Amino acid sequence: MATQNLDLVTPRVGSPRITVIGTGYLGATHAICMAVLGYDVLGVDVDPAKIDALASGRVPFYEPGLPEKLRQALDAGRLRFTTDFDEAAAFGDVHFICVGTPQAPGSHAADMRYVDSAFIELARRITRKALLVGKSTVPVGTAERLTALVQEVSPIGAELELAWNPEFLREGFAVEDTLHPDRLVFGVASEWAEEQLRRVFRPILDEGTPLVVGDLPTAELVKAAANSFLATKISYINAMAEICETTGADVTVLAEALSHDARIGGKFLKPGLGFGGGCLPKDIRAFRHRAEELGVGDAISFLDQIDQINLRRRSRTVDLARELAGGSLDGVKVAALGAAFKPNSDDVRDAPALDVARMLYLEGAKVVVYDPEANVNAHRVYPDLDFVESLAEVVDGAEVVLLLTEWDEFRDADPEALGDLVAERRIIDTRNVLDADAYRSAGWEYRALGRPAHVELPVAAESEAVA
Repeated sequence: MATQNLDLVTPRVGSPRITVIGTGYLGATHAICMAVLGYDVLGVDVDPAKIDALASGRVPFYEPGLPEKLRQALDAGRLRFTTDFDEAAAFGDVHFICVGTPQAPGSHAADMRYVDSAFIELARRITRKALLVGKSTVPVGTAERLTALVQEVSPIGAELELAWNPEFLREGFAVEDTLHPDRLVFGVASEWAEEQLRRVFRPILDEGTPLVVGDLPTAELVKAAANSFLATKISYINAMAEICETTGADVTVLAEALSHDARIGGKFLKPGLGFGGGCLPKDIRAFRHRAEELGVGDAISFLDQIDQINLRRRSRTVDLARELAGGSLDGVKVAALGAAFKPNSDDVRDAPALDVARMLYLEGAKVVVYDPEANVNAHRVYPDLDFVESLAEVVDGAEVVLLLTEWDEFRDADPEALGDLVAERRIIDTRNVLDADAYRSAGWEYRALGRPAHVELPVAAESEAVA
């Protein structure tokens, strides 16, 4: 089916009015995109600073394309923001709860305080039939627990229903993933709830987007299961990188060979520094914790090893840096290219890049960091590190360079030009994205995770040299 233009959809007569509780990364994106799809939307948050920023047309985090969509929605008069839960309860027909579920202090469990509070504060104010829809990633069983809780505190009791609609956003592609998702999942307990969700997502469903309708526990499990599978695939190829480093094999060639098997595929089979961010690490830990609570922890005990393999990539990177520096990092000037957990994001939560920079600093290295978007957030987390505002500044006088986040600016850099700025031409490509031959030809000592330390450049045949 042809994809329709969802840049700014004309409102449908009788469309449900939508509230979005929580205007962080997930909530702000969802609210903005729902308004773009033609709905009247009210964004709600307890943080006045977030509300003021969004209401003035400023997205308080980096996400390509989202500021333009926010401006469209505000100019069309379809999107407003408030801190008033009374206003939200009176306004909405369908209420999406998009607050965070961070890792609980001192535990691998998900911290449910914010989700519980959002559901309760809204439910106790709702006086007409409405649907509460959870989008946050939560432990299985949460929806059943919350259903009983909200119906107990709501003036309308069982007339207030609950559904679950897990999100699958990729940072850097959130607008595309919201307006043109690869699937929609509805967890519902009634035909009425399903119908409300169908009404809300009608423009997306009309594109032919696959829809999976299931019960509440299944919908809750989908995101945890998906993230666990992706984390497993990433850590699997990084486990192979450990074998390759010992045997002299090349993990990038190994990954390419595996990717041609249709049963395996190449997505997320990228060897390197590993995963991070605000979702994958804490989600697989929370999933493991919940399985233990349910008495089925052995079924997914392998997730502990997945986590450990991922973390070992960081310490292995420090080992490589120490090796390149001649056995000690004390006093060595190191250029850290990147701080965000992935390109096209300013998110430094559990970022492998920033963690490596910290580990290098703790070994005595003079670490200088540059990230095109994440410098401010990174400095807030690790103020002892030095941050600069350009690629030229970060590599100036460096004795070891580490590519830690694969921004295009770093991938496309000229190895000769960089070589003129550094003190020593030594580079570690932790994401396996640079042209190794180009760097070695430019006189760099090039190292990468899971690849041989020394590769002889091909010598031209005599006939080729004559030509």
